[in-house]
Amino acid sequence: METNSEVPRADPESLIAKFQIEKLLKQDQHGRRITLLGSINNQQGILTAERAAFATESLEVIQAFHSAITRVKNLGDNDIYRWYLASSTGSNSSQSADSQQDLKLNLIWPCTAKHIKKYSDQQVRMVTETSEIYHQHVQPFMQAKREEGHLNWVFNILEGRTEQEDVIMRDAGQGPEDGFLMLPDLNWDRKTMNSLHLLALVHRRDIWSLRDLQKKHIPWLKYLRQRVLEATVKMYPDMEEDQLKLYVHYQPTYYHFHVHVVNVMLEAGATQATGKAFGLENIISQLETMSGGENASMADVNLTYYLGEASELWTEIYAPLKKGLSPIAHSN
Repeated sequence: METNSEVPRADPESLIAKFQIEKLLKQDQHGRRITLLGSINNQQGILTAERAAFATESLEVIQAFHSAITRVKNLGDNDIYRWYLASSTGSNSSQSADSQQDLKLNLIWPCTAKHIKKYSDQQVRMVTETSEIYHQHVQPFMQAKREEGHLNWVFNILEGRTEQEDVIMRDAGQGPEDGFLMLPDLNWDRKTMNSLHLLALVHRRDIWSLRDLQKKHIPWLKYLRQRVLEATVKMYPDMEEDQLKLYVHYQPTYYHFHVHVVNVMLEAGATQATGKAFGLENIISQLETMSGGENASMADVNLTYYLGEASELWTEIYAPLKKGLSPIAHSN
């Protein structure tokens, strides 16, 4: 740590009030930390401000936090999912409502036991899904999940029933199955560009995950990538194409192919970590270098990724396999 032995002594608490802000140097941690350049007594200094962690030491403290939420503004809703901006500072502030909306809220209601498992704290495990495990166990698992009908919110968007005012771009593609659209991800506050997060949803329903991608899909994937980049920089002129990262999840949260579009400056949390996010460009490159004809597929490669111990994939497939037992069977 660099020091300056000639720094004048001063009451530490008084220095914050004396700090004269000159400019913002950086904003990170999903907008929860800012680094400011300024001066105190004509000497430059850097002030970093970070929002404190939520107080969770008791149920009463959490209930008090909830009671203080005001200025709730709905950003959108679809099926059981709703998202909002709100204020955590009460309603007595003289500042405008927009400037006081320091909370991004997501509400899932009514939720299921599966949602509770997904959002609960849990240990994670790294697994390697071979082509054999995929075809024998995971693909039937995916089919069973799709047949449970949890994709209504996706189809609502694609079929024009909800969130149409949020759609940034629609593209019919280069053929009857090539269409897709793009809109903000529900986890983005829609104003902080450093945490920009968009979602491209494809219309076709035969591609559930990256496992269904084949060499014959390369032209379509390249077209999708280019159109998504073009639409994003057109909608947000402060962004350039090389400031955007495109990836897909495996395992995805839901089994309908979609591509995430984020600012490369967005700090990589769990959803962008190795073993969860697979870069679209890398997927295309892998398909291009595969041996075989146009039907050569991502279903035939080994994929290593992580799972929470509460996930059904772990409890029903990988945990039994680890113990030398037979996974729970799903009809195919």
